[in-house]
Amino acid sequence: MTRRVRAWRSRRGNGAAGDEAGQVGILILGYTVVAILLIVGTMAVTSAQLSRMRLLDAADGAALDAADSLDLAAYREGLGSSVVVSDDTVVRTATAYLEDRPLPVGMLGWQVAPGSGSPDGQTAVVRLQGRAELPWVGPLLEALGGSVTITVESRARSDLQPVP
Repeated sequence: MTRRVRAWRSRRGNGAAGDEAGQVGILILGYTVVAILLIVGTMAVTSAQLSRMRLLDAADGAALDAADSLDLAAYREGLGSSVVVSDDTVVRTATAYLEDRPLPVGMLGWQVAPGSGSPDGQTAVVRLQGRAELPWVGPLLEALGGSVTITVESRARSDLQPVP
């Protein structure tokens, strides 16, 4: 090497610029991976929340339908201040309600969950359980043997108004 090249390298730090070559590329790659993970994670969480809202909407409809379903015991015992419902009536009506409705977008399946019924004979409690379909993350979760299961609960009651 000539003196001029050696003098130039010594002023620049003995080749330090050559040691750092490519470091910015790795930094950009790392930030890109983090940004992609944030975007995919946000999409999955948003999809799960939308699936939850759709499942809750179905549970509300099933609970309202079940609260309006008069139990057969009301024909023998009469009506009180609200429509009489039983556990069996609530579960049967909610199941029929779900069978008549199409599966919402983003749901892989749904069913009436344990805990549905009528705790006081007047209030219909419907618990629904569904499996959510998550974009990008869903196939990975299923490959690992899991999925996202959402459980919601809705209550409804049909009170009777006295006729004046």
